[in-house]
Amino acid sequence: MRKIGVALDLAAILLFVGIGRASHAHGLTFAGLASTAWPFLVGVALGRLALVVIRHSGTSFTGGLVVWISTVVLGMAFRVVSGQGIAVAFVAVALGFLGATMLGWRALVAAIRRWRPVSQPPDLAPSSGGRQLPSS
Repeated sequence: MRKIGVALDLAAILLFVGIGRASHAHGLTFAGLASTAWPFLVGVALGRLALVVIRHSGTSFTGGLVVWISTVVLGMAFRVVSGQGIAVAFVAVALGFLGATMLGWRALVAAIRRWRPVSQPPDLAPSSGGRQLPSS
């Protein structure tokens, strides 16, 4: 699930960047997408690295908060340092879109895990309270 989670976070960033560039008529060239995306990609990588260091799941809601906030905060910081600039509205849109997508897929996974029936190992009888019954 970890690789899928990383892919979903990356997809959220690329979708955010693609929609933003298209809506502002900046074009969808590879170079343009890369120049806009790299600060957020570094932010998400550092957020995920923090989760590895503290040994926390990237698919949990708490892990999602760390990844989401690090993506936006570090992404904006790297944009400023690289001369790309930021605006209050851009920060708000980034927080909203990336929050909805990065936390949204985690909420969906959590809901599916809650609703999915738990299977029992075939060698345990349900009436035995989890203990194997002696055979005769």
